[in-house]
Amino acid sequence: MKKTEVLNSHISQAISTLGHYDLLTINDAGMPIPNDDKRIDVAVTKGLPRFIDVLENVLTEVEIQKIYLAEEIKTHNSKQLKAIKQLINEHVIIEFIPHSKMKEMLQSPLNKGNIRTGETTPFSNIILESNVTF
Repeated sequence: MKKTEVLNSHISQAISTLGHYDLLTINDAGMPIPNDDKRIDVAVTKGLPRFIDVLENVLTEVEIQKIYLAEEIKTHNSKQLKAIKQLINEHVIIEFIPHSKMKEMLQSPLNKGNIRTGETTPFSNIILESNVTF
């Protein structure tokens, strides 16, 4: 049995393919994720699993150098923004971009997976940019 924190096989596989500058997204239930092989749907019902719990779990296995968040999270979901900032290391760069740009980045060739959660609060989406561990 796997000893590390991420037990979902699809998420674990996406993480294992990450190289430097590759991307992985974690999204709320409403994000229009492309229906392709990068889609990892873990949503069970409204609010389950929560975005922040999935992010916390993924961060146990991923070294990140940068995150992308929607500009709109600042005014429409400051509570979630605060929770995200509490989980990431202070050396991680935060770049705020328009939500429309986040939607475009779901299809980036650098993106290794789009995780859909059951989160129903607005703009609970993040793009993680991978770093190296050495």
